[in-house]
Amino acid sequence: MEEVVMGARRRISALSVAVLAVTGLVASPSAASAAPPLAKAPLAKGYGGAVVSDTVESTQAGLDVLRQGGTAADAAVAVAATLGVTDPMMAGLGGGGYFVHYDARTGRVSTIDGRETTPRAGDAQMFINPVTGLPYPFATAVSSGLSVGTPGMLATWERALQRWGRFDLRDTLKPAIKVADRGWALTPQLRKEILQNQDRFKQFSSTAALFLPGGTVPEVGTLMRNPDLADTYREIAKRGTRAFYGGAIGRDVAATTQHPPLAPDATITPPPGRMTVEDLRAYRTIDQAPSHVRYRGLDVYGMAPSSSGGITVGEALNILENFDLGRLDRTQALHHYLEASKLAFADRNRYIGDPAFVDVPQRALLSDSYARTRACLIDPAAVLPAPAAPGDPNSPAGSCEPALGTATAENEVHTNHFVVSDARGNVVSYTNTIEQVGGSGIVVPGRGFLLNNELTDFNFTPTQGSAPDPNLAAPGKRPRSSMSPTIVLKHGKPFLALGSPGGSTIITTVLQILVNRVDFGMTLPDAVSSPRATQRNTAATTAEPAFITGADGLRALGHTFAEQTEIGAAATLEFLGHGKVLAVGEPTRRGGTSAAVVYPSR
Repeated sequence: MEEVVMGARRRISALSVAVLAVTGLVASPSAASAAPPLAKAPLAKGYGGAVVSDTVESTQAGLDVLRQGGTAADAAVAVAATLGVTDPMMAGLGGGGYFVHYDARTGRVSTIDGRETTPRAGDAQMFINPVTGLPYPFATAVSSGLSVGTPGMLATWERALQRWGRFDLRDTLKPAIKVADRGWALTPQLRKEILQNQDRFKQFSSTAALFLPGGTVPEVGTLMRNPDLADTYREIAKRGTRAFYGGAIGRDVAATTQHPPLAPDATITPPPGRMTVEDLRAYRTIDQAPSHVRYRGLDVYGMAPSSSGGITVGEALNILENFDLGRLDRTQALHHYLEASKLAFADRNRYIGDPAFVDVPQRALLSDSYARTRACLIDPAAVLPAPAAPGDPNSPAGSCEPALGTATAENEVHTNHFVVSDARGNVVSYTNTIEQVGGSGIVVPGRGFLLNNELTDFNFTPTQGSAPDPNLAAPGKRPRSSMSPTIVLKHGKPFLALGSPGGSTIITTVLQILVNRVDFGMTLPDAVSSPRATQRNTAATTAEPAFITGADGLRALGHTFAEQTEIGAAATLEFLGHGKVLAVGEPTRRGGTSAAVVYPSR
């Protein structure tokens, strides 16, 4: 990558400490941390459209597009592209995601499945070491080309703009290009993520050059730049998505997966990837109907398979609708929330996979009659043994006798999620990801973005005993996801839009926020900031410290807990009527998130 500095061209590291054009001096942290045009805040209220995302720069990008007359879809693409610059450990061109859209003109909710796919050379044995006959250690598989699925991110952006946009990629990529060129101040959160990954980033020369300039992690406040990514975006803006799906960028992606750029002093020997340019050329997003359940008079729309999020959230809500949580005491209400989640996860693990390869009984899983057969398993006096067995959604009468099932490991870790609305009333809830924090750890040389490790979301070996495993790799198959972008309608109009990062904890974060807001009557800010617990059909419930502190009543019922400092990082909107929107992010999780509206009001 070349940069013009003082009228002369020179080679630089792709993501570097910025050089001040006027003085030629390296920017100091204080110089780099000038106040941004948008103040970071987790809460905003007003009119004209709203954005909640992980970084100030990405939220600003969305607002700029909205102010130029763009739709929620236009703004969402600008937000996502900018997050690829400022939140690169979580998502970007090297990943994929799920896009849920409410169209104010038609009143319909639609979705785009932009999940990554398995290369044509992949199969159910691809994570078995041919030398030992045993599965690769998870960490080995992650930091390798073998874990990289064919990215769907850019194709999702293109499809969203085709369906609901007023602008094209040339317009919607401009804010991200500007940030990548001019730079942004390194946040404590991003520095923490680089620091956590520096040992594996050092294994790949392109990744070290991008995130460890000079061999060290930059300090908080340092002005970071990514001119390689800016040029990649420019190439896409000029040549279209074909530059990625079969063109020069795609050739670089495929070559990187097959021959990762190992550093001269690398201490790992990663298994090579199987992606080719033909896999990229063949990639397609999927337009599909959302999942849907009715809950307390509300219409809850989510992401259908290949994501498990919409069905699992929906089934848990259906189970909970058999109980009046608002009239139960706090302990009993939380007990029912945890048990409903446990049962829904048991069914998720058994039945949900890519519907192009697996017969997913979606209608049966989301039926009220099936929910009643699962609800009868919840004992108000004692916790269900875990792992609970899946039910039989195709059986007319389920058993109310608890049974043990098979444990399933959860390897998903992180993503990012954001929400957007526009002045027309359109709404987007969009979760996108490269899977682990830092994805595969492999940056495409000269292109400025990390590649995903989404294929490690497949089970490496069968997990369902004698029953078929719905989540084994196959050529062209999408790995099961937990992403749960959600839009809730009330009387046919938007009421809530929400979602979260966090791997399989996404499902429970969305579920808990809905229960907090709808059943417990919390304000949306309180529903988001309330302490979280996630029960995913495991013996112990993972919970934040503040939740565990108040859990004596749950312990008396048999619940046990494993502490996790933070769970999720939600982005939410509530529609207050007459065009007014409440935008709510996280006050503290992941360092706090950025909420803003076009025209603020009280």
